[in-house]
Amino acid sequence: MNTPKILVTLPLDTLQKQKLTASAGDAELLFVPSREVTDELLFAADAVIGNLPPKRLTGARNLKWIQLSSAGADGYTEPGVLPEGAVLTNASGAYGLAISEHMIACLLFLMKNLGTYAENQAEHLWRDRGPVSSVWNAQTLVVGLGDIGREFAKRMHALGSRVTGIRRHEAPKPDYLDALYQPDRFMDCLRDADVVASCLPGTRETRRLYDRDAFAAMREGAYFLNIGRGSSVDSLALADALNSGHLAGASVDVTDPEPLPPDHPLWNARNILITPHISGGDHLPETRERIVGIAAGNLYRFVNGRELRNVVDLRAGYRRFEE
Repeated sequence: MNTPKILVTLPLDTLQKQKLTASAGDAELLFVPSREVTDELLFAADAVIGNLPPKRLTGARNLKWIQLSSAGADGYTEPGVLPEGAVLTNASGAYGLAISEHMIACLLFLMKNLGTYAENQAEHLWRDRGPVSSVWNAQTLVVGLGDIGREFAKRMHALGSRVTGIRRHEAPKPDYLDALYQPDRFMDCLRDADVVASCLPGTRETRRLYDRDAFAAMREGAYFLNIGRGSSVDSLALADALNSGHLAGASVDVTDPEPLPPDHPLWNARNILITPHISGGDHLPETRERIVGIAAGNLYRFVNGRELRNVVDLRAGYRRFEE
């Protein structure tokens, strides 16, 4: 068997490169930044660790495995992008810490009126901005219980919230959830929630899941968080739900469209916090360490002919159920 060639496009430090090298066995690792990857290098590679643009992969007929550094696999699951038989794996498990903490910070920012106090400070005003809300004893609904959803649910439970989860597959209910349902109970669960956190991938099934009917079904005064995919939310419907006062506030790290155009109504919606898809990424160094750990584990499995972890179902568009 020829020596496998593994193309690594992640920006790594020396220790991280050593970690991958230690898992590579006899495989040849080529550390090349994405912008410097030539067709010659790509077409000769047996595997890629990193997120090259999907369109670059269409001619790489030799690829047998692609390890993404993202949890989302948008674009890579489209027909014709990957060679027949190639396995796609993602970095699910790397982002739960960073994104769940981002979600907690944004929710408390909204609940405690911190935005209005920032306005006070900018205007040098000593002014009471009135009542606030609490996570304690609030009913939280987490839609999507992958790594990110689970980590957020654990933190909300620890803060005293009553947490309900919705996931695709039946599974034993963990202790940090008060109830666990499948998607057929989505609308019923919306009606009971003070906080709705969407942690969903971008698929045909999740597109515009949060439409006008969904926002109308939410409890008056509820808070909405979206860190999954912007395509799951009707942005205009969300803006209207906020401006009418039906929702108390919302935080979105993803939007549809993205980037959000400067003239989009969502920018000026009442009590919204918009961040530009930065809750994950490389902003927290631990996230990169976790990505490398996932990649190193799968690299060892690949070169030793073992089953890979975090395999993405190309038809569904998200990671296969492994628990």
